[in-house]
Amino acid sequence: MTHPLVIIPTYNEIENISLIIEAVFDLPIRFDILIVDDNSPDGTGMKVKEMQSQFSGKLFLQEGKNKMGLGLAYIRGFKWALERDYMHVFEMDADFSHNPKDLVRMYEVSKKGNLDMVIGSRYITGVNVVNWPMSRVLLSYGASKYVRLITGMPISDTTAGFVCYSRQLLEQINLNNIKFVGYAFQIEMKFKAYLLKCAYKEIPVIFTDRSKGTSKMNKGIISEAIFGVIQMKLKSIFNRP
Repeated sequence: MTHPLVIIPTYNEIENISLIIEAVFDLPIRFDILIVDDNSPDGTGMKVKEMQSQFSGKLFLQEGKNKMGLGLAYIRGFKWALERDYMHVFEMDADFSHNPKDLVRMYEVSKKGNLDMVIGSRYITGVNVVNWPMSRVLLSYGASKYVRLITGMPISDTTAGFVCYSRQLLEQINLNNIKFVGYAFQIEMKFKAYLLKCAYKEIPVIFTDRSKGTSKMNKGIISEAIFGVIQMKLKSIFNRP
């Protein structure tokens, strides 16, 4: 049986990268890690290369030439995983906004329920967000409500970036047809999974805002999500057989 894989996209995460890698490898279950780095000028990729000798055979690195965006980083990572024998593939941020200890719980829920997708949800049991200003909480929570309304997905945290996918689901989703590269990427992946009638579950996690490094959120990413959701829904309606 292969170990689960955690994909961590990075851009200028030198302050967090060694700590997040060590935290994942300290877990009671073995997880392999794939860092997908978009040529970080701060040396994030170089730091990962230094650590690969310490964690040989379970720490891997993909490097891009330019900053391509979150969605393309994950798609590269998914394709890398599918070229190997990984049966469970995780998305996780590098900045500790996702608690690495929750990986174990999500993995066990996925295996026990034979699920295609497990979402680490901030909103399934209220609002579990720490250290965010109220304006950002309202934006994120409102975005998830908006997406749920437009798409009809019965998912509380539609924009969550802490997700476990089964190999079977990733093989069913045409990764080459994923349109969005920013904030809307997470929505599009869940919507395609929902249209495929996959077996999924949301489990509550606590999201803690980063204490080191700089957020990658910007107005363009938010705009892509707002207007992209409508396009995505319309396309699904008119493409029905």
